[in-house]
Amino acid sequence: MLDVLAIAPHPDDAELGAGGLLLKLKTQGWRVGVLDLTDGEPTPHGSVATRKRETEQATQVLRLDWRSNLGLPNRSLQPTLEARHQLASVMREMKPRWLLAPYWVDAHPDHVAATQLIEAARFWAKLTKTDLPGEPHHPARIFYYYCIHLRTAAVPAFVLDISDQWEEKLEAVRCYQSQFVTGRSGQSPSTLDQLQNQAAYWGSLIGTQFGEPFASREPIGLKGLEQLV
Repeated sequence: MLDVLAIAPHPDDAELGAGGLLLKLKTQGWRVGVLDLTDGEPTPHGSVATRKRETEQATQVLRLDWRSNLGLPNRSLQPTLEARHQLASVMREMKPRWLLAPYWVDAHPDHVAATQLIEAARFWAKLTKTDLPGEPHHPARIFYYYCIHLRTAAVPAFVLDISDQWEEKLEAVRCYQSQFVTGRSGQSPSTLDQLQNQAAYWGSLIGTQFGEPFASREPIGLKGLEQLV
């Protein structure tokens, strides 16, 4: 069983969008996992074997309790009934309290399809009188992380302080050398520099060094204002 399951269209999306949150939850004793929907290949500078090795390295950095891959097709991901059945089955098996999904507006069709798939599978996972394995389960919350290819100004529901987790998050992202380091050498600013600039921007909005933004379709309840940064 997991407390939080981050679901990513491709290996590296969870690290980019929610790596700080996953690391923070681990320090607080939560059980966290990542489910990649595809292997992310083909890409200009990667291979299936390379991405698998890089994902294993990033998993170690994040200290995840569980990680798996649903094996859906990269570049043509669709929220089909078959894929919904597969994902809902994982939700019933791992029983996460919360889900992390890509932000629902994006230029990348895989990301948009992934969010549609996650939301539909969340509903299916609670159904009775079905051929889905396991017992019905309904994750209480979905929070949406920003790992988008659309040049737009995000308006998140909250920004998480990840100052203490920043170096480890960067180390996890750096594990994907084929995607962000060797594969994009000569790019200025580099992908990692851009990631740091963005994290510093979000941190500045809440008075911290680094931040990570998240969206929510549903209201977020607080037991008291002392929970605010």
